[in-house]
Amino acid sequence: MVFRRRKVRIETERLTLRLPEHGDFRPWAELRDRSRDFLMPWEPTWAADHLSRRAFTNRVYWSARAEGAGTALPLFLIRRADAALIGGITLDNIRRGPAQAGTLGYWVGADHARKGYMREAIDALVHYAFTSLDLSRVEAACLPENAASRGVLEACGFKYEGVAQSYLQIAGRWRNHVLYANLRADRRGRTGAG
Repeated sequence: MVFRRRKVRIETERLTLRLPEHGDFRPWAELRDRSRDFLMPWEPTWAADHLSRRAFTNRVYWSARAEGAGTALPLFLIRRADAALIGGITLDNIRRGPAQAGTLGYWVGADHARKGYMREAIDALVHYAFTSLDLSRVEAACLPENAASRGVLEACGFKYEGVAQSYLQIAGRWRNHVLYANLRADRRGRTGAG
């Protein structure tokens, strides 16, 4: 008997989180292009072909392979009210064994920022990571000056853990990042007395 993994689909009050599909190319490219000035200060430098169909096709194939292998869960945020693609969220670098951890990354189109969508998506994906994937720790990093990203992480229960020097290249140069983590059984701040 052959068992096939079900494709991950997470439903929230306003969103469906699902893997990218080939038919998402035009909405994705248009959203990223419209949001270019909003996104680029916080992301690695876009390749010259970043918005091309070929690059997107490669992204779709990578997403399916990574999900199937259990190494990453790259999902698009689809607004349920009108089926609009509004952003993306990825649980990447999923580590098994003693770590049982993954790293969270996310983006939202400029028109959809500060409306609570990303908080809803992060809460849902972290819950899925803890309950369905049996992870113990979800990590995230962002630029120190990215107040919106820090705020959403903290609102979702992530706690500040420190600074990673030269963590990622953003806009073409190595940048320090602040590190956050959300733990399934978070005992930080407790003394253990009693």
